[in-house]
Amino acid sequence: MARTALSGRLNWRVARLAGVREETSSARTLVLDVPGWPGHLAGQHADVRLTAEDGYTAQRSYSLASASGGERIELTVQRVGDGEVSPYLTEVFTVGDPVEVRGPIGGWFVWRPTDPAPVLLVAGGSGIVPLMAMIRTRRAEGARTPFRLVYSVRSPEERYYAGELRDAALSGVEVSYVYTRSAPDGFSRAPARIGVADVNSGGWPASFEPACFVCGPTGFVEAVADMLLALGHDPRRVKTERFGPTG
Repeated sequence: MARTALSGRLNWRVARLAGVREETSSARTLVLDVPGWPGHLAGQHADVRLTAEDGYTAQRSYSLASASGGERIELTVQRVGDGEVSPYLTEVFTVGDPVEVRGPIGGWFVWRPTDPAPVLLVAGGSGIVPLMAMIRTRRAEGARTPFRLVYSVRSPEERYYAGELRDAALSGVEVSYVYTRSAPDGFSRAPARIGVADVNSGGWPASFEPACFVCGPTGFVEAVADMLLALGHDPRRVKTERFGPTG
């Protein structure tokens, strides 16, 4: 699978939008049919390219949200108000429309079902996307690998995949939330930024030697990585993925 996935990364393919799901008021999951897609690993990403009538092109990288396998992929796109690509993908792009896709890309920030180590996923906002691909791959492969997810978001309304994460919790993935602006009624933790206590209580002890994946804005990722190191986790087992304002 790894060799197949990496071999297709430089080829642009014409994909067509097969369906959409609204995740939040500003985020949309795109279900794309990509003939010839070579397969991918959980955690990889793809490039999307738009071409205007005058020949001008713009491209952005988006994490793959879907489990590996087949010629259908999913990308979850957060709309950026002054962006060149995300407003089109979240507001204009219609079922049946074409778009160019290249990938999969990346071979370090990936999880393979053959790895028996416990997994700790820590997501900040839309950083949940590649981590969701790992959760979906675990389910698709029937893996029993212990998974824990700590998901930090501003408010309940900004959670991606809310229903699916409830189902994941029923199938062995332990999910805990950190709300930074507003929390649901009766939630035990007051809204605040993620802290060492959240990572410690929602994660695995360092002695378990878990594979740790952290994804989100740069400041979030740096803070969480420092917390994991302070808790004694092996830096070689802490993998990070950061994104900027243009996604």
